[in-house]
Amino acid sequence: MTIDRRLALLDHLYAVYDRFCLSLGDLACRKYCADCCSRNVTMTTLEGLHLLRGLDTEAQDKCLAALAGVDDQPIFRPRWTTNQIAARCRDGLDPPEDDAVHDGSRCPLLADAACTLYPLRPFGCRCMLSRQACGVNGYADVDDWVLTVNTVFLQTIEHIDRPGCFGNMQDVLQALGSEDRCTAYREGRAPTEAPGLIPNQPAPVLMVPPEHQEGIRPIWEEMQRGMTG
Repeated sequence: MTIDRRLALLDHLYAVYDRFCLSLGDLACRKYCADCCSRNVTMTTLEGLHLLRGLDTEAQDKCLAALAGVDDQPIFRPRWTTNQIAARCRDGLDPPEDDAVHDGSRCPLLADAACTLYPLRPFGCRCMLSRQACGVNGYADVDDWVLTVNTVFLQTIEHIDRPGCFGNMQDVLQALGSEDRCTAYREGRAPTEAPGLIPNQPAPVLMVPPEHQEGIRPIWEEMQRGMTG
């Protein structure tokens, strides 16, 4: 699958998810509410390329410079992709533990508590849909149904972005900011030599509990129409 085809599929998935969000009614998420906007967001290389391609050269340079300016601070670096976790669950194994980083550091791409890249934000940002402000209890209050839908989208984005990689947003964008690594990715080679990135995996099974299977069906069918059309 060409990179342009994968980017078109990502646009389709974002559009389907935006329509899903409209069905959720009132949420606490608002502009200038940035309690959940930390440096621990994860993304695929496909989402990273989508973001960078949406910026002009000057904006790309500012984005990468902002990330480079916080290189010395700790960030969450996942050791497992969503589909790797799904494979373990399918095989009856416990979900693996990952190294958590909760240092409270704010995303360097914010300006006055607003995202400077909001229309291009990765799915890890889009799917933070809390029923109350995260600052109330110190975490997002996300409905179980929304978590199921989010997981299906995360699995699908990872599935179509092969042989791409997965990692912290900072590591992904800095890897793609390297001309050699970005060229390798565009040519269908994984930039796995980039620090902190792990290869994407195919979706072994969709992680949908029985009580959500009927509800997910029309959403999945809408997702599939863009992938097969």
